[in-house]
Amino acid sequence: MSESRYATEIAAKDVVEDTAGQDRPELQQAIQEFVDAGFAGIQLRVHDEHGEWVGSAGVRKLGEAAKPPVDGKFWVGSTTKTFVATLVLHLVADGAIGLDTPVADHLPQFGLDRRITVRMLLQHTSGLASYTGDLEPDGTFVPGIPAMGKEWVDNRFHSYRPEELVQFALSEPARFEPGTDQSYSNANYTLAALLIEQAGGRPYPEEMRRRILRPLGLRDTVVPGDSPELPGPHAHGYYRYQDGDQWKVVDVARQNLSLLVGAGDLISTTRDLRTFFAALLGGKLLPAPLLDEMRTPHGALGYGLGLFVQDLGPDGGTIVHHNGGAPGGYGALMIGTPDGSKTLTAGLTTGDSPSDPAQEFPKALDRLIKAVFGGGDGGVRAEG
Repeated sequence: MSESRYATEIAAKDVVEDTAGQDRPELQQAIQEFVDAGFAGIQLRVHDEHGEWVGSAGVRKLGEAAKPPVDGKFWVGSTTKTFVATLVLHLVADGAIGLDTPVADHLPQFGLDRRITVRMLLQHTSGLASYTGDLEPDGTFVPGIPAMGKEWVDNRFHSYRPEELVQFALSEPARFEPGTDQSYSNANYTLAALLIEQAGGRPYPEEMRRRILRPLGLRDTVVPGDSPELPGPHAHGYYRYQDGDQWKVVDVARQNLSLLVGAGDLISTTRDLRTFFAALLGGKLLPAPLLDEMRTPHGALGYGLGLFVQDLGPDGGTIVHHNGGAPGGYGALMIGTPDGSKTLTAGLTTGDSPSDPAQEFPKALDRLIKAVFGGGDGGVRAEG
């Protein structure tokens, strides 16, 4: 498949200018509720039948009055997975990868169970443990490599190789037999990034630029590798953690996301996320049969190939989404109707609130979804 066969520039007629001055008080109120819940700031971009609206609430930096920039860059966390799934499916369309062939055929160095297919990686049905830790059925969290608390803060500039992450996951017991259940695992998508390199013949960041970023003109989306730098403009994200008997807060705008290669390592903006999502769901990046597979929910998670699919009920219809959170300080929302005609993209930052914003996040998100799509049940995920 050529670089431009499915990945084409968004036509000028499809691009709606920002209408930040548009009177949408319900949207401004909805994002203010995230700040009231304890987030430091949020920037939001909504594209719907009324045009495009952008706005922000909260602060760009603690101790200052300026709001987050509406064109600010942020770590998008697991929203990266939709980009990576799209890359894999590009290679499937090229004939370089078979969706139901063993991953071990392409990556024999890991000694993977031959029952694990490419589809299982993208669908989280491989059974592989997550190297950042797993939640047991009884609610017990089994930690992995440092991804939270003081241990992560002290190691947040450490560089990881993707092979190292995969080997860590493989050192843990499989959670179930391949294809028999579903469990969200970052290891699936780090393997997918390595698969992209093997089948595409180029480094994962280069394949991302060649197949998605350049054709769509996503100039502010970056695969940073092991660089900890977040380019400006950007809001500052903070991480509150316990050090002995003291609680501390640290600015984590700089962090090394080689911790989440292929699973959560992108930097982007609300504009670029909207452009990507509208192009993907509008059929401009993949042939229709593969896009349909992407949007077909599977298992308890309602997860297709790199996308969650959720029914909002009679008042809201269906939405598809993949939100995300970096290990500390940053979160992203990327939600749309299945055809991409209506989208919501946002970047969030946490601050120094002693209360955990994650406790109130589902309620605030539910209200935002109702304001944009109707319906909503607080069940949209923010995966890290």
